[in-house]
Amino acid sequence: MADLFELELFCSELLDSASFEDYCPNGLQVDAGSRQVQRVVSGVTASQALIDEAVSWQADLLLVHHGYFWRGEAPSLTGYKGRRVRALMQHGISLMAYHLPLDAHPELGNNRQLALLLELEDVQILPETGGLLWWGKLPLPLVAAQLAGRISTALNRQPLYISAGDKPIEQVCWCTGAAQNYIEKAAANGMDAYISGEVSEQTVHLARELGIHYFAAGHHATERYGIRALGERLSKEFGLEHRFIDVENPV
Repeated sequence: MADLFELELFCSELLDSASFEDYCPNGLQVDAGSRQVQRVVSGVTASQALIDEAVSWQADLLLVHHGYFWRGEAPSLTGYKGRRVRALMQHGISLMAYHLPLDAHPELGNNRQLALLLELEDVQILPETGGLLWWGKLPLPLVAAQLAGRISTALNRQPLYISAGDKPIEQVCWCTGAAQNYIEKAAANGMDAYISGEVSEQTVHLARELGIHYFAAGHHATERYGIRALGERLSKEFGLEHRFIDVENPV
């Protein structure tokens, strides 16, 4: 059993969340009233489906990467927003969310976890990107189809990829989630390939014109692993029961 606010302090200090200018608040977003936490459910997005799973497991805390109260959205808790928060409150489940701090964390973050899954070496963070754009090397050079196969095996999801021809891939740059706009910076730094979660229409043209292999591996698929790692860390540090629940999302 752990104190809710002690868990928030631990996570916020671990992820250095105060140093990020983010699109949403990081940390405790919904306080359901109970200070004591024993069961933690982690997942990518605080959707109704994930909340329902947390209710079924009788969780005390829901820990997510994508929470609520995003910049620019209507603040009213009505409709589906009201239903989500009401379900949390009625079942005594608090909500804690970490967005950019979890992408950037050098050990637990989404980018680090993706590097481990893809077995990338000599991993480094490109400067002036707030810790969000990473690069590393493949153990052996691959062609685009081979790297696509490696991504598919690691994430259990076939990526969309734009090939830059027969050019071998040795240096890979990546940022999980909706990070397709970093492709120009990746190309400017001499990378052979760039991996993001989402893709935009113009990204295809940029990849072809910049001569860089591009892989869109899925926003959800690339961001499953940081929040699971954070949940596992909380479980280890505080002796909590933890369950990662993956709500299927093809995007």
